[in-house]
Amino acid sequence: MGELKLMKGNEAFGEAAIRLGVDAYFGYPITPQSEVIEYLMAEKPHERTGMVVLQAESEVAAINMVYGAAGAGKKVMTSSSSPGISLKMEGVSYMAGAELPTVLLNVVRGGPGLGTIQPSQADYFQAVKGGGHGDYHLIVLAPASVQEMSDMVKEGFELAFKYRNPVMILSDGVIGQMMEKVELFDHIPRWTDEEIKKNTPWATTGKTTDRERNIITSLDLDSFRQEKHNEKLQAKYNDIRENEVRFEKFNCDDAEYLFIAYGSSARIAQKAMQLCRDKGIKVGLLRPITLFPFPEKEINELAGQVKGILSVEMSAGQMVEDVKLAVCGKTKVEHYGRMGGIIHSPLEVMAALEQKIIGGSSNE
Repeated sequence: MGELKLMKGNEAFGEAAIRLGVDAYFGYPITPQSEVIEYLMAEKPHERTGMVVLQAESEVAAINMVYGAAGAGKKVMTSSSSPGISLKMEGVSYMAGAELPTVLLNVVRGGPGLGTIQPSQADYFQAVKGGGHGDYHLIVLAPASVQEMSDMVKEGFELAFKYRNPVMILSDGVIGQMMEKVELFDHIPRWTDEEIKKNTPWATTGKTTDRERNIITSLDLDSFRQEKHNEKLQAKYNDIRENEVRFEKFNCDDAEYLFIAYGSSARIAQKAMQLCRDKGIKVGLLRPITLFPFPEKEINELAGQVKGILSVEMSAGQMVEDVKLAVCGKTKVEHYGRMGGIIHSPLEVMAALEQKIIGGSSNE
């Protein structure tokens, strides 16, 4: 067993970055994720591993520093919360076009606009539908615990370098601020220059006697070449859809009704599921761990056995659209959520199921 510590989700994310041998973090403070950069500064990782931690002059500057370091084959990351992520999205689109690996953390707060500093899940569309310009996808991981805020840093970088693609960890103010016991993995050394050359043959590490220079860009003014590049990207996204779907199922084998929820909403839905079963209502829960790729096949299979599905989100209803696409009309799908930073309770979720799904089904 690794080292156990009581940590906030944001702190666990920062500690995981140090232990993973990340080369650099470029960020800018914004509630409710400011503990990330505060923790990194306090821990002085430049003394522990040589990791660079820098508060940029803005979110735009931070993401462009990430672009530069990623282009050199470095393990580099950033984090922010909703308005700050919006400012980074042009650079994220550039990195997706240039096929550069990085890990980005979004500790989501309520919006739109400056909104509130309280938790939300209303950045789902931005995360899984692109968020910036162009036909691209991020790989999106959704932690539901402080432990996963640590573990997904390692998993995120593995996926980012495997597919040469930005990875977003889509958290929220609940997971970022809550404290839980976390088992920390052992330290992993940073890559040496030789390891970078071996592991990232595409990186801009300069021309040497045994290697030509690489040029990294997301710009190509020849439409036919640009179309070929886009076709290559779409093939990669299809590979990701085929091979990297992650999800968790609870009590789904005998379920007559189904909750679908991610992140902190999944924890609330899990308690609501227990309350429902105590009343004799057979409810299951499917928790998407990857939001892109989305567990479409698994949801479609479950849709054939249940009387209705409730998508539980801290938003006006965003993931519910992907749930409906996955269900293909096999069963009733409804949404329940709170907005503006209000966190729904298990009792509210259970009441929504009874009103929107069970009650609605009996009246049809």
